[in-house]
Amino acid sequence: MEADITLLDAARIMNQDALIKIFDLYSSPLYNYALRLCNDPLEADQVVGDVFAKLLEQLSAGNGPSTNLRSYLYEMTYHLIVDRSRYSRREAPLEAVDFLRQDGSSPLMGLEDRMLFEAVILAIKNHLTEDQRHVIILRFLEGFSLRETAEIIGKEVYNIKVIQNRGVAKLRKALAYKVA
Repeated sequence: MEADITLLDAARIMNQDALIKIFDLYSSPLYNYALRLCNDPLEADQVVGDVFAKLLEQLSAGNGPSTNLRSYLYEMTYHLIVDRSRYSRREAPLEAVDFLRQDGSSPLMGLEDRMLFEAVILAIKNHLTEDQRHVIILRFLEGFSLRETAEIIGKEVYNIKVIQNRGVAKLRKALAYKVA
């Protein structure tokens, strides 16, 4: 968190190294998140470009995030995707995005892990509402806390808990049906 503040302070004065570091740190995870939500690699790329353009605009005006840069960028990505999805409803291609750790390694080493992951992805696509998909993706695939997820989506933490619990219950039911 303190590193974000230092990085943001340097970015506000348009320090090129700080701006490049922000892009390098967040562009790939934001792209994966956007792709999961919009089902179009070109649109996901455009959204990420728009996110960084808006961030640059905000920082140069002395605005933007004051502490949590990561949450701010994901929130901006989420809102841009939601705005765009109002014009064209599509499902997220969760299976098209590799489930990678921050260091680039994959926790899904074996065939059984991959098959289970694909079953979960299919259940997320077919059985969850849009809000439930967003919460499950942010909480379990992107690793955000309840509070951060609430900030990104623009709902109270209590609402996020309810959406998450209902989504997890639907996933359990869908996966139990597939296994049986």
